[in-house]
Amino acid sequence: MAEKPRKPSQVVYAPWEDPQAKPLIEFRGVTKKFGEFVAIDDLTLDIYEREFFALLGPSGCGKTTMMRMLAGFERPTEGDILLGGQSIVGVPPNERPVNMMFQSYALFPHLSVWDNIAFGLKRDKLPKDRITERVEEMLRLTRLEKFGHRKPHQISGGQRQRVALARSLAKAPKLLLLDEPLGALDRKLREETQFELMDIQEKTGTTFVIVTHDQEEAMTVASRIAVMDNGKVIQVDTPARVYEAPNSVYVADFIGDVNLLEGTFRRTGPERGEITYSENEPPIAAELFEDIPDGQTVSYAIRPEKIRVSAEKPEDRANSAWGTIIDIGYLGNVSTYHVQMAGGQMVKAAMTNSTRLDRRDFTWEDEVWLSWRETAGLVLTK
Repeated sequence: MAEKPRKPSQVVYAPWEDPQAKPLIEFRGVTKKFGEFVAIDDLTLDIYEREFFALLGPSGCGKTTMMRMLAGFERPTEGDILLGGQSIVGVPPNERPVNMMFQSYALFPHLSVWDNIAFGLKRDKLPKDRITERVEEMLRLTRLEKFGHRKPHQISGGQRQRVALARSLAKAPKLLLLDEPLGALDRKLREETQFELMDIQEKTGTTFVIVTHDQEEAMTVASRIAVMDNGKVIQVDTPARVYEAPNSVYVADFIGDVNLLEGTFRRTGPERGEITYSENEPPIAAELFEDIPDGQTVSYAIRPEKIRVSAEKPEDRANSAWGTIIDIGYLGNVSTYHVQMAGGQMVKAAMTNSTRLDRRDFTWEDEVWLSWRETAGLVLTK
């Protein structure tokens, strides 16, 4: 049977996997110092056209400094930054094809939504008909057609966010920088707006670079994520690979919930090994993705949702451990169980609440079995 053809929307966008693709943005050995403090340490990174790229990390990791260098507000101490193959180091912010959207939105309170969007176009002295055409296009794109005559204080927070986005996109920049753009919105509105951002980015084809410390936000909107720490990029990859295949304990621990069990490694086959982590528990059977010598101390990372909780010891799982439920969190869609194992380790498991029940299957102080497959976790050496 012939393979079913892909729809245009199903075409996989991954220029970073194409050795012939040329990046839009190139950081080449960039270091940024403030006095003796190194904010960015010898950074080399490529970002491609039409990407929605996220810079993710804790406060002080260097992500905002990277964005300010792209915008032109800071200059690298060493190295070079290229946009479209041309160095932009030394190019003033107002001469770069780059716009920046701030967390505060920075809207002019005395101007209408229409005039806020038109502000940059008027400063560029575009013809009136061009300005009108472009503003109306931006209002349609952000679904604000009915609000053009209102002032910023007369619309909601989510609508103000879209006005700021429309104003930033009105001049058709090659690159749009978003600095914690959804931080002022409540959780539900923030989640809705994330999908609106993705839709607008896809329609315009503009490259978006977003700075955020919100892991869920980065996982939702980004084509790729750069996880940062102390001025360095620790891992750059798609959200799925950052979550499922972190390259270090730092990334595994920073993205989502994870159980980390430290132990001693021993090879048991070409692509198999086991980790001894407790005298009171059997070794963990694990799949391998790198060459690890016997006797090395490693960390075993496994996500809570990969672990099954059961009253009886399962026979169909490579790994199992007995323990006692110490705490339970009911989150509606999932229940989380904190289980203390015989060796004293606390392990977190998460189970989907797929049906409505009058009672819970497990409660505090219940003795249960935790089990998971050989491929469920990851052996990390750094």
